Amino acid sequence: MTQDNTPLTYRDAGVDIDAGNSLVDRIKPAVKRTQRPEVMGGLGGFGGLFALDTSKFKQPVLVSGTDGVGTKLRLAIDLNKHDQIGIDLVAMCVNDILVTGAEPLFFLDYYATGKLDVDVAAQVVEGIAEGCSQAGCALIGGETAEMPSMYEHGDYDLAGFAVGAVEKDQLIDGSKVAAGDKLIALPASGPHANGYSLIRKIVERAQPDWNTPEGKTLLDQLLAPTRIYAKAVAALAEQVDIHAMSHITGGGLTENLPRVFPETLSAVIDWSSWQRPAVFDWLADQGNVEIAEMRRTFNNGVGMVVIVAADQAEKAVSTMQAAGENAWVIGEIGERGSGEPVVYR
Repeated sequence: MTQDNTPLTYRDAGVDIDAGNSLVDRIKPAVKRTQRPEVMGGLGGFGGLFALDTSKFKQPVLVSGTDGVGTKLRLAIDLNKHDQIGIDLVAMCVNDILVTGAEPLFFLDYYATGKLDVDVAAQVVEGIAEGCSQAGCALIGGETAEMPSMYEHGDYDLAGFAVGAVEKDQLIDGSKVAAGDKLIALPASGPHANGYSLIRKIVERAQPDWNTPEGKTLLDQLLAPTRIYAKAVAALAEQVDIHAMSHITGGGLTENLPRVFPETLSAVIDWSSWQRPAVFDWLADQGNVEIAEMRRTFNNGVGMVVIVAADQAEKAVSTMQAAGENAWVIGEIGERGSGEPVVYR
């Protein structure tokens, strides 16, 4: 057999450098909109540069977070909805570092695919830039990896990395939480980016028609981007001594609240204090999901919980409402004894 000696190129192997360069050019305007004064340089360097404004801090503590969007991405890809999933990516990372009291400073992303579709990737990165704008952090770099044979046609994966800073003596670590403190909820836009493996299983069973008005409403609720709470939390921190915060992600209130207070305490939740968004009723009904499983899987309409002293609760609620959040008291902290860390009433 005669060996084929045709000259090979990287493109022949499935990697198109020109497409990558085209993507960088496409996203530059969106990235530029996120820039902060501390950012040095532009896209394309080997490392993103950020000159921390030391005049704002005496003893800055850097806080980092990394996350993805789970299998919500599968739903977005299957439905060809790529413009908002980047907001989810930023939110999942930024909301995590917010709970320490950190100000989000900058963000980096990782986009991996088998064959780069510049139009799809540009939509995703523009969503990431929008999320950064909402969070007040700069998108200073990222990686686009084109990896033939690693992903099915049309598939891609995302990861995000957020870095923030907080003054050392203002770090929120939950040590101030005490019995009698109030729990204040911030609303979620929907399931956010958690529980989607179960959601997709329920959708597979229910087979909703996305083309009907009801189906379109359901789809909008399922794909609604995760809310970013940076501005409301920053406004609150200026007015109230925050004892703890919890980002309600996978595991719901049941699993996430105990992460931010001592084991001697429990969170007592007034389940009647809010109306769950309709999408959660649909999921419970169509999937025959028991209430304990709903509480341990989904946020059920609560995206973030802030814990403050009882005499600060009213001020905290009004401050966040003035910042655009429909906050409300969802419960309080009690002594645990031999009970559960989270109690629903």
